Amino acid sequence: MTTWYRPMRARGMHEVHRVSTPLELFFDLCFVVAVSQAAAQLHHALGSDHPGPGVVHYVLIFFGIWWAWMNFTWFATAYDTDDGVYRATTLLQITGVLIMAAGVPRAFEDDFRIVIAGYVVMRLAMVSQWLRAAKADPERRRTALRYAVGIFVLQLLWLCLPLLPVWMFPVFALLEMAVPIWAEHTTPTTWHPHHITERYSLFTLIVLGESVLAATAATQAALDAGTGIADLAVLAASGLLIVFGMWWLYFDRPASYLLTSLRTSLIWGYSHYLVFASAAAVGAGLEEAVEAHDHIGWAIAVPVAVYVLSAWALQVRPRKEYVLDAVHLGAAALILLTPLTPWAVPATAVVVVLLVVFSLLLGRPSNLEPPQLLES
Repeated sequence: MTTWYRPMRARGMHEVHRVSTPLELFFDLCFVVAVSQAAAQLHHALGSDHPGPGVVHYVLIFFGIWWAWMNFTWFATAYDTDDGVYRATTLLQITGVLIMAAGVPRAFEDDFRIVIAGYVVMRLAMVSQWLRAAKADPERRRTALRYAVGIFVLQLLWLCLPLLPVWMFPVFALLEMAVPIWAEHTTPTTWHPHHITERYSLFTLIVLGESVLAATAATQAALDAGTGIADLAVLAASGLLIVFGMWWLYFDRPASYLLTSLRTSLIWGYSHYLVFASAAAVGAGLEEAVEAHDHIGWAIAVPVAVYVLSAWALQVRPRKEYVLDAVHLGAAALILLTPLTPWAVPATAVVVVLLVVFSLLLGRPSNLEPPQLLES
């Protein structure tokens, strides 16, 4: 039975049987509502005459979604007490992301007020969590207080954003990403490598699933409208192969033992912005492909290439497999060239499938990889 309150002491870095909790899984599913809204608006923007502003809006909005999710995930790996106060505070953060999701359509029209309000709700709830940690964990009190102060000050800046030039958004985003570096510089929190990689893996699965759902819904709508069955079958098969290949590339090998230091862990965690954002964007591109717009090739090729490069940086490059490095980089380049062909989406699928095949043939078995060969 859950108690209402217990001291928020740090959890061990080497705790056995550490898995995601039902609350964490519920948290992820609610965040996918915002991801779905952002991808849907990107889909509409890609079908417009001027897709550029829509892509920019997507990049900015997805940062807020990803950053709030990431901060909670790293906090929870160190201080998940699962008491009543913790659960209620986490549910408040979920409320914030739902507010944010409701404001996504307006944000694509340059009205960021609702998105910012939802983001601030999530982040102020995070401040209260860090204050609890500061009270109960004397060893890391300074770290927790740095987090609380940094996050709180930045929320005041975000509230001023509607009155400031848009170029201030990247400045505030960089300041947000600097807070963990500054805070953890004192006494690092007790993050759990296996728990962290599981949390990221689960969210990657959910985002890939959102892409499949978006493509399926678009295919169903096209079938109802009587679109050519042959072309639609090719697009559907190509889209499935692309998503299946993306899943394979990310989950080809375990990643927990790559998190050997705070520095590598932060780089690993920050790099997932590209993984999540590109995976969700592929769903928007597949929807566009079904609706047969002229620039569909770029709408799929660009996010798939970004995803391939991200998977390479996270899973292949640290293992120093130089032949496989060249194969991944070459595949990303070929994917970016597929829009120049008459069959952009099938060509992208072929390149992704070939990349998976070469990864199987050229990669070292993960159980034979000695940790001492990894970068620290």
